[in-house]
Amino acid sequence: MGRLEMGLTMGDLVVELYEQRLGTLRGDWRSLDLIPDPAAALRFGLDSMVMSIAVPLQVRPTRSRGSIRRNFFAELLPEGRMRTRLAQIAGVQEHDVIGLLRRFGRDLAGALQVWDPEVPGEPKVPRYEPLEQADVARMLADVSEEPLGNKPIGGKTSLAGIQDKIVLARGSDGGWSRVVDGAPSTHILKPPHARYPTLIYDEEYGARLARTVALTTYATWVEEFAGIPALVIERYDRDPLAPQGRVHQEDGTQVLGASGGQKYQRQGGAVTLERLARAFRGAGGAPMVEALFRQLVVAVAVGNLDMHAKNISVLHPPDVTCRLAPAYDMVPQTHLPTDGELALAVNDVYRHASVTGADLVAEGERWGITHAPTLVQAMLTNMAAAVDAEVPLPGAHPGLVDEIGGFIERLRRG
Repeated sequence: MGRLEMGLTMGDLVVELYEQRLGTLRGDWRSLDLIPDPAAALRFGLDSMVMSIAVPLQVRPTRSRGSIRRNFFAELLPEGRMRTRLAQIAGVQEHDVIGLLRRFGRDLAGALQVWDPEVPGEPKVPRYEPLEQADVARMLADVSEEPLGNKPIGGKTSLAGIQDKIVLARGSDGGWSRVVDGAPSTHILKPPHARYPTLIYDEEYGARLARTVALTTYATWVEEFAGIPALVIERYDRDPLAPQGRVHQEDGTQVLGASGGQKYQRQGGAVTLERLARAFRGAGGAPMVEALFRQLVVAVAVGNLDMHAKNISVLHPPDVTCRLAPAYDMVPQTHLPTDGELALAVNDVYRHASVTGADLVAEGERWGITHAPTLVQAMLTNMAAAVDAEVPLPGAHPGLVDEIGGFIERLRRG
């Protein structure tokens, strides 16, 4: 089907979700906007939040919310040197959201797919290329060479975030494959950090604690590839039973219509825990707010300083419901050389060492959680049991158990 039959003009990109065209992206990096397809509103409902809480489905775009829509699509892309390298591969500027999505929009976070019908072979036939252990090791050893594991020709993957990583697909036999032409990746692999070699092991322990207290269900483990260790993280936004194997998600900056440059509260104050809680209550009710609160208690208890807005996400499954995504990037960090501040303040307190159990309760009560004191104590009790039961891997920071145990006791004292 050509552009005229699809109602497109030259340069438009198709935006698709759950095998339904939501509309087209039109314009350049300054003016890009989503031109909605009325058929999407018919299928999912007018004002449906199936794509985004901040960008409900419409039959025509409202000019007043154009910047929010631009931010939503920009936040599908990575940050830092990963974005720089993807832009080099695509032959576009780093700020060219349209150009980057044209090249890497087929395998994004969540279930959204963005593609250019003028590219030869579109719509693509997704496929996988099996990899040997040595191939994966080579990709981990120099992530910048093939960022996110993208093949120079056929790589279509983008994933937000600043940390080095590759994304691959894992078969039922435990073998690994590169995803090509928009095939859904299933796992994220993070190589060791050059400056902080304990980091992947610290994150593995944080993820295990979160799983033990029922904040996550996805698997994480450290695996060696030809002598190079990597933290392997099962993607919670992938499900073989979902359309095209994907479940849609958006992160906290997208929920609030903010940009990635505003993901920390100190960066202008556009993003706060209370604002996120308010948005979640409107979209998913009290259960979603309480789920965020449990995640916050665990983050403070483990010493995760980096629970910024892009490390909090929402799932939008095909049934058009909305729920908090499993906790991720739950990394103990207080032993690292940082300023010791939380990404998002708790009861107006930024310094982790100064946050008390009473601050957690006060923050929860701001969100309308009347039983916040009970929730805090219950989560801290569960965390203490998890720390007693779970042992960090040998490569982790040696003081993790004592440090986290100390944080839990401080918070329990109030």
